[in-house]
Amino acid sequence: MLTRRCFRCVTAVRNTLFTRGCSTVQGDVRVRFAPSPTGFLHLGGLRTALYNYIFAKKYGGSFVLRLEDTDQSRLVPGAAESIEDMLEWAGVPPDESPRRGGPVGPYLQSQRLELYRQTAEQLIESKHAYYCFCSSQRLDLLKKEALRNGQTPRYDNRCRHLRAEQVQEKLDQGAPRVIRFRLEEGVEHFQDLICGRSHHEVAQVEGDPVVMKADGFPTYHLANIVDDHYMRISHVLRGSEWLISTSKHLLMYRALDWQPPTFGHLPLLLNKNGSKLSKRQGDIFLQSFQRDGVLPEALLDITTSCGSGFNTIGIGRRIDELIAEFNPSKITTHSALLDLEKLPEFNRIHLQHHIEDEEQCATLIKGLQAQIQQVCGEEMQEEVLQEDYIRRVLHLRKGHISSLKELVGPAYSYLWVRPSVSSQQVAAITAEAQHIAALVLKLIAECGEELTVDRLSKDLKTLVKQTKGIKYGEVMKLLRLALSGLQVPEGTMVVYKL
Repeated sequence: MLTRRCFRCVTAVRNTLFTRGCSTVQGDVRVRFAPSPTGFLHLGGLRTALYNYIFAKKYGGSFVLRLEDTDQSRLVPGAAESIEDMLEWAGVPPDESPRRGGPVGPYLQSQRLELYRQTAEQLIESKHAYYCFCSSQRLDLLKKEALRNGQTPRYDNRCRHLRAEQVQEKLDQGAPRVIRFRLEEGVEHFQDLICGRSHHEVAQVEGDPVVMKADGFPTYHLANIVDDHYMRISHVLRGSEWLISTSKHLLMYRALDWQPPTFGHLPLLLNKNGSKLSKRQGDIFLQSFQRDGVLPEALLDITTSCGSGFNTIGIGRRIDELIAEFNPSKITTHSALLDLEKLPEFNRIHLQHHIEDEEQCATLIKGLQAQIQQVCGEEMQEEVLQEDYIRRVLHLRKGHISSLKELVGPAYSYLWVRPSVSSQQVAAITAEAQHIAALVLKLIAECGEELTVDRLSKDLKTLVKQTKGIKYGEVMKLLRLALSGLQVPEGTMVVYKL
């Protein structure tokens, strides 16, 4: 018999104050994000993790990362480590995880197999589960027959009716087997935090589900309720695709005489055209955004701005503001439509916040120094790597650029590499280039350390008025070409060694 050796979930949270429409939570709050390392973390997963993280921090609870790696055939090398790396990069680090450890570990399901085996045996002993010896060939035939008749494939529960002596005979023979949970009618309604009162008679539409596979690994249905129970999870916030399975899980909680957590099923995160986010979209993985210079704050901001659950909707909110504005009763069942075309604007605003923050600006400077060295190489002038110079560039461009990568692109290369200008380019602007250059250099020398953008602009206009045959436009075009190598504005910022 499985002993009650782990702590029980705190039932006050479930039994009192968190019904739909009420935003008050009492008791010890523990939530979890439980991805499968069969792929890398993408925006849909980040959003689920983010809502769990915000929920935990709003109510003084704990955010747990648990990796559901029981499908060994589909594991992607490096995915488990990357998931935790990306959560930390995004600013939603778990309080307990495979890397950090914690009081209810291990946090990898593949290291908890004995616990699942004991639970499955308890279900067998209490007649809530049974051994199934059906071959894969028979199951395939059942599936094909159902599809041929226009029906939804389901197991016919054949092995449920085997006599005890038949089961023992097959066990003695070492016949391959799985363990199935016995679905029963009469599922109780449950109060979902988001969807309200819910109920699905799964026994009428599904066959008995496998809970323990032939290889000794549990399926999701068993492993998730065992782990949620022994990890003392108080609230399960997960995608709405799991809503139908919840009644099945509640039957298992009842069979084990365990108190279930409170469930909340988040609406889907979709593309702006209503299509599903797909892992085949290479640009939805967090590693892609990180590589492209997207700030994690911008990702958190855009994924919450397109959804619900906050007292106000805005742009430019940071994690502390999201936590303060969070209101679970405002989460709707409507899918959130994500418009990634707006991401540059979100990133522009958060990049400006970083530049204005001294500590974060120092981090930006280091990152930009590395990018300059990588992109410009030997052509780079060493003095452009000075922190004060880069800081000045960032402050002059804040609010105008959407990412640091723009500053090492062609439009701003003159900031790091001395531009090469041909005599033909100069002659195409004016025949008075030498005269203009002499006047401008004299003007700069006279201004000395008092030189400012406003004063220079004013003095240049005065200079042109005092000089016959030279137009102000010619002067500015010539200066732009000499300082940047560019012949069109393209947002050119003249800061080059002035």
